[in-house]
Amino acid sequence: MPTRLRPTASYAADAILVGDPGRALLLAQELLTEPKMSNHARGLWGYGGQTPAGDTLTIQSTGIGGPSAALVLGDLAELGVRRALRLGTCVGVEESAELGELLVVGTAIAGGGSAAAYGVEVGGTVKPDGDLTARLGAQLGETARGVTIASVDAHPGHPPGPTGVTAADMQTAPLLARAQKLQIPVAALLIVTETAAGELLDKEQLEKIEKAAGRAAAAVLST
Repeated sequence: MPTRLRPTASYAADAILVGDPGRALLLAQELLTEPKMSNHARGLWGYGGQTPAGDTLTIQSTGIGGPSAALVLGDLAELGVRRALRLGTCVGVEESAELGELLVVGTAIAGGGSAAAYGVEVGGTVKPDGDLTARLGAQLGETARGVTIASVDAHPGHPPGPTGVTAADMQTAPLLARAQKLQIPVAALLIVTETAAGELLDKEQLEKIEKAAGRAAAAVLST
C-alpha cells in the first residue's frame, strides 16, 4: 500500500507529473473529458480519466523538491504507473533562456544531495528515457529545444548558482534517478518561468503554455 498517496480512484499506466497541485487541476480540466480526483492526501492532488482520444491518463502533483517527487513516483509505481512525463518549471541560467521557453531535458546534473539516495552523487548526471525524450522533441518540434539542466535542493537564487547549464530546477535529477531504480521510463519538459535577472512569467501566459505543454505530453503518452 502506498505510504503518501491515498487513492480514491484507479491510476492509469501513463502519468503526467507536476509539482504544483493547481497545475494538476488545470491540466486535468484541459486534457481529460471527465476527470476524477484520485488523490487529495497531503495536498498532492491527483486526477485520472480519459483523453478525448480515449486514452487513460493520470495527472499527479508531486509537491516541492526532489525528495517529494521521488517518493511520489515510488507510490505511483505501486499503483500501476509504468511511464511518466514530468511537466515542471525552471529558472533560466543562460541569458539565452527566455521566459515561457519550453526545454526538453536531455541531461540532468545533480546540483544537490537529493539524488544521492538513488545512486547519483552531487555533480553526477542522469538521463531521461531516450525513447520518450525523442518523441517529446519530435512532438514539440521547433517550439522547444533539448538542454542540460541542474537540479538543486533550494531555489537557485539571483543569479542562479549552477553554471554551465541552461536552466535549474528542484526535481528532475532526483526524479530521473528514482525512475531508473524503479525501471520506469520518465522524460522531462520544463517551462522557463524565471530568468537569472529575476524576471517572472505572468500567470496568464504561464497557464497558456502549461496547457500547450500538457497537450504535447498527453500526445506523446498516447503512442
